Amino acid sequence: MAPRRKKIYEGKAKTLYEGPEPGTLVQYFKDDATAFNAQKKAVIEGKGVLNNRLSEYFMTGLTNIGVPNHFIKRLNMREQLIRQVEIVPLEVIVRNFAAGSIAKRLGLEEGTPLPRPIVEYSYKNDDLGDPLVPEEYIIAFGWANQQDLDDIVALALRVNDFLTGVFYAVGIKLIDFKIEVGRVWEGDFMRLLVADEISPDSCRLWDIKTGEKLDKDVFRRDLGNLTDAYTEVARRLGVMPTNTAQIKPTLIN
Repeated sequence: MAPRRKKIYEGKAKTLYEGPEPGTLVQYFKDDATAFNAQKKAVIEGKGVLNNRLSEYFMTGLTNIGVPNHFIKRLNMREQLIRQVEIVPLEVIVRNFAAGSIAKRLGLEEGTPLPRPIVEYSYKNDDLGDPLVPEEYIIAFGWANQQDLDDIVALALRVNDFLTGVFYAVGIKLIDFKIEVGRVWEGDFMRLLVADEISPDSCRLWDIKTGEKLDKDVFRRDLGNLTDAYTEVARRLGVMPTNTAQIKPTLIN
């Protein structure tokens, strides 16, 4: 790793450092795993390496189809260079099938196809448990305006179309995912772009044939080895790190 720069922010799974140029940051992927609003914690060897490569893969794919995002380039096994953005204080959740909280709220069996992709928002606040919020709250409290929300929905659905196709091609069903969105200014013009990360930490992924879970639910629900699950996703997508000394995978058959 390059010499440590000034730390800007540390979250549950990543740390942000000042970048080499104004308007950039270095995003470092940790091996920490958390669930249930950090009530359950563990260090999963190799998780950060895999998520760095996977997020690079997805963000690069989005760039190639014209979906704006914060990714610039991967720097090493655990770090990537990103654009500095002002994060909209929302988690944007896209659901294709019932699972997790929506299944509990509506009494749906997990895996039930939804009539169409559903976009939900939660307010980013760990102390409050990231509560679900309607558009009315978002606009009233000034977290985003109606035009922002229209643009966020359009972004989220384009990401959903892209990810659904990518995963389906390798035998994985995209159940749901969450993204964060950031604002950047270019002169007087503001635009929104996809930020944070896209990885099995932020997606629910099931094997199409077996229903086997290949995401953080493996950790949440004690279903096996999380590194094995993430390694299988990376293997299928053809993005396994070349320097495997930093991870010790056991591939899932």
